[in-house]
Parts: sequence; structure tokens; C-alpha cells
Amino acid sequence: MNEETPGPAVRRVRLVVAYNGEPFHGFAISAGVSTVAGTLTDALSQITGHAIVLTGAGRTDAGVHGWGQVVSFDLPVDRDINRDLGRISKSLNSMLEPHVVIRDAAWVAPDFDARFSALWRHYRYRVLNTPTGNPFEAATSWHVTTPLDLRAMQLASDAFIGEHDFSAFCRRPKQSGPSKDAPEPSMARRVISARWSDAGSGILHFEIRANAFCQQMVRSIVGTLVEVGMHRRRAGEMTGILRSGSRAMAGHIAPPHGLCLMEVGYPS
Repeated sequence: MNEETPGPAVRRVRLVVAYNGEPFHGFAISAGVSTVAGTLTDALSQITGHAIVLTGAGRTDAGVHGWGQVVSFDLPVDRDINRDLGRISKSLNSMLEPHVVIRDAAWVAPDFDARFSALWRHYRYRVLNTPTGNPFEAATSWHVTTPLDLRAMQLASDAFIGEHDFSAFCRRPKQSGPSKDAPEPSMARRVISARWSDAGSGILHFEIRANAFCQQMVRSIVGTLVEVGMHRRRAGEMTGILRSGSRAMAGHIAPPHGLCLMEVGYPS
């Protein structure tokens, strides 16, 4: 009777990752293109000697940045380096800088999941609202030359607080194959906070926190709110747009490079 030899002990790891989204085709792994998760997975596999499978807290789109993206994965601790997260982080940063940086690494409970354990995600969108551009802000902010009414944009933002169907502000995922006849996924999301602030030097910040986001949701909201700030729409229209569920009712989608995933919240 043959007995199976037990494999190496496995521990779960959590990383907090920052990245410049400009060189990547989004966060999630996609065949044939460079992505944040794909680049990070390849580097981890090379360092640890194991095929690593990452779970990310948020699937940011192409060109969107991350400051507080969280990933989790299982790591066999069969080598000295695999028992030392400090060494792993240092090795990752030497391979991936300047576009990707590991900000923190920790051992976590086996049931921790970067995506499903998350209570909320916090995104920030940056708008440069000046007559002329700023080359040092060009990669991380949307330059809008028309003066914006910050008070009107904040008034409009209040309509998004609470649980709503955000179909009007989301790109619906394509369904094909066996799933094409399945019910469409819910676009209901619970927004905890949404506010604008003046950060100085012409920079406006839109901060939004929700339990989850659907694709292009933040950028669609920002594009619509900027139209309010230009007085092309009224602040009171937001409730009607939400109720319509029609993507055609919302405004233009803001460009990706102004958006950043700032933080992900978990149970303490």
C-alpha cells in the first residue's frame, strides 16, 4: 500500500500593491497582453519556485492606477525565502519597480480572501481644473479647462449614497457560451460615501467608497458629475438617471488615468 508523501506546508499571504496603470491592460490576467496581475504572478512564481494564483480585491481597467490594491495567494513555505515576506517583497520591488511596488506584506488567516473578505473599496478620481495643463499631473488627472461648479457637483453626488441599481453607470459584462442564457448579473451596489474636495492648485478630488463597484462605474459617475459642474446638466437629474437604468441617460465616461484604487477595507 502506497502512502502519499505530504506536500510542503502552505500559508496564505496578503500583499498591498501600488501600480501605475498606464503601461498595463488592466489588473486582471488576460491572454496576450501585459496586466498588473500577470506581471506580479510571473515575478512571484520566479521568486518562490511555485505557480502562484492571485486573487485581487478590485479588477481595475486599463490605464487605472492602484495605491491600495490588495491581493492574496497561497504560498508553500518549503524554501527559506518563502518563509520571509520581507525578502519576497524586496525581490519583487527590485524586479517590478517603478511601475509596480509592494507596499506591505503579511501572513493572514487561511480563510482570508482579498476579494470576498473585503467590506468596501475606496476610489479617488483626480481632475485638474485649470485653463492650461500641467505636465506633472498629466498621467494621473483629467484636465478639464471649463471652470467647474464644485458645489453643484457635490449636491449631485449626494444622490448616489445608499443602495441603488447602477445599471445606468455600468458596462454590463459580455455573456457568451453556456452563460449567455443565464440571468444578467445584478448592478446593485451600496455607496457609503461620495464627496468632492478642492485639493489646491486646481486639483479636485472625487472620493467614493462602496461595498463593490461594477465596470466603469466610477468613471461614468465622474463624467456625468463633471457635466453638472459645467452646468450642462442639473444636479437633480441624478436620481432620474439611476431609476432609468439606461446607460444612454448618463454622461460621458471620464478617462481612466485620473482614477486610482486607494484602499480596501476588511474586518478588523
